Amino acid sequence: MRIKTIIVTGGAGFIGSNFIFYMKRKYPDYRIICLDKLTYAGNLATLQPLMEEANFRFYKADICDRNAVYKVFEEEHPDVVVNFAAESHVDRSIESPEIFLDTNIKGTAVLMDACIKYQVGRFHQISTDEVYGDLPLDRPDLLFTEETPLCTSSPYSSSKVAADLLAMSYYRTYGLPVTISRCSNNYGPYQFTEKLIPLMITRALADQPLPVYGQGINVRDWIYVEDHCKAVDRIIHAGTPGEIYNVGGHNELRNIDIVRLICKELNKPESLITYVADRKGHDLRYAIDASKIYKELGWLPETKFEDGIKKTIQWYVSHPEWWRM
Repeated sequence: MRIKTIIVTGGAGFIGSNFIFYMKRKYPDYRIICLDKLTYAGNLATLQPLMEEANFRFYKADICDRNAVYKVFEEEHPDVVVNFAAESHVDRSIESPEIFLDTNIKGTAVLMDACIKYQVGRFHQISTDEVYGDLPLDRPDLLFTEETPLCTSSPYSSSKVAADLLAMSYYRTYGLPVTISRCSNNYGPYQFTEKLIPLMITRALADQPLPVYGQGINVRDWIYVEDHCKAVDRIIHAGTPGEIYNVGGHNELRNIDIVRLICKELNKPESLITYVADRKGHDLRYAIDASKIYKELGWLPETKFEDGIKKTIQWYVSHPEWWRM
């Protein structure tokens, strides 16, 4: 498939903006169209360096707004749509599930309807490893594969499962060329400060308490955001329609160990760490088997966690004007 124009939804958010920057560097001839509602987690200042470029355009729109979405598709004629737009914070989904159902399910349906109407060549859905539930802490041999049964723990992950199933139904029923990637926890520049790593960095810089759920023993597989972007690039260019690809960083770490590492890198005392009541339904461990995307598309994560976390910390140290807004 020849690609000329890509619509990136949620492109003013963390992973979406990193994907846009990566694609602009690698494919300067591509037209990148960003569609973003600019919720609390979207920051238009992130994309400011691109606003005057001829091959970039920004639209403020809600993916649930069918008329607005169709208008963008009719004007821009995309070859590919990559859907990063999502409500993604588990705590917020526990407090207010409805907005997650609207954006993550209904919004995905609107985008796919637009893809059918305007004959888009590929719809790529960004999903999460949280659709698989969790794994026991005492079984390091167990990993999530694409065949792992879906078993959700929160309204957020349930909404993502629903979107994934809906996407696969559009592939089977309507023949829409759909691919899905399920990624482990991302970290890197431009991540909103409610997430673990930027929260701990920014609070440590301000010598504020560092709140850690429970005992901090929950394990996550971490991937540097640019590695994730490279995986999505590979999938939209060479992935097989109707397939799901797990994307992982091969970096399993306990939350408490990450917080201690951040304290060490910033020369802050571990006495800042405060243990708080655990999250409801808190998943114990995530771990991705990414062998399928390696075997089929040749993708592997390139960034070691010790390197990626240093780059991430330095970015937040150097850009206080971004995260203090």
